[in-house]
Amino acid sequence: MRLSVFLFAAMTLAGAQAPTGNIEARSIEVHGHRGARAVRPENTIAAFSYAIGQGVDYLELDMAVTKDNVLVVSHDPHLHGPVCSGPVADAAIHSLTLAEVRQWECGVGNPAFPRQEKIPGTRVPTLDEVFALAPRGNFKFNIETKIFADHPELTPSPEEFAKLVLSMVRKHHLESRVVLQSFDFRTLHAMKQLAPEIVRVALYEGQPKDFVAIAREADATVISPYYKLVTAEQVRAAHAAGLQVVPWTPNAPEEWDALIAAGADAIITDDPAALLAVLRARRLHP
Repeated sequence: MRLSVFLFAAMTLAGAQAPTGNIEARSIEVHGHRGARAVRPENTIAAFSYAIGQGVDYLELDMAVTKDNVLVVSHDPHLHGPVCSGPVADAAIHSLTLAEVRQWECGVGNPAFPRQEKIPGTRVPTLDEVFALAPRGNFKFNIETKIFADHPELTPSPEEFAKLVLSMVRKHHLESRVVLQSFDFRTLHAMKQLAPEIVRVALYEGQPKDFVAIAREADATVISPYYKLVTAEQVRAAHAAGLQVVPWTPNAPEEWDALIAAGADAIITDDPAALLAVLRARRLHP
């Protein structure tokens, strides 16, 4: 997201220079999606440690809340295969205590990612444990609230969810190293009320829609759309409005090339090591 072609020095996520017009005079940041899902079990300490070792700019992760109000790192609000295996076939995280969540094995290996290494004994980490990785580098955290307006039983209220997140951010003194993203903009609005200094990211998928309008609806400074929705025209309009564009989740070189050409500020990918190699070869990442 440090992009000297389009961004301004005042942008919060990264220090950037004024536009130069030279597409190669920029640095595209890399977010390790769920750590590095292509090669390690997703949303685990092993995946995050691997991504840190590769030199990612951000660890991207998802949050759920247990019955006893502990923030844990999981993409789905339910524990189930093939990501995890446990005492039953499926269980809602918000119906389980942390001790019960810890009974699930999440290093079993996802067959959808044949390069993913199996790591027996891997458990669902807490957000506290993931934030404890912060001293390992200068990377940041792109954290997503998994909350659903049509399934309120799966999470606390948006306001309570945001309070739990902010408490953990402040515990680790990570206010300048965390961005909060969501498809459900209620937690973004709640966070603005609690701590407007936390950068807010509007996730989006669906029919093509104006990026600037999405960001305004979310009251966000970053738009994070499904990568196939990204066009150079949309990126230019977003940059003109002072927004950053961070697409998710392309994993192939030709997809990365298209996003680079369109002017994306950062890319969220399951294979951060491969993307970093491509960007470094093109002098688009240090």
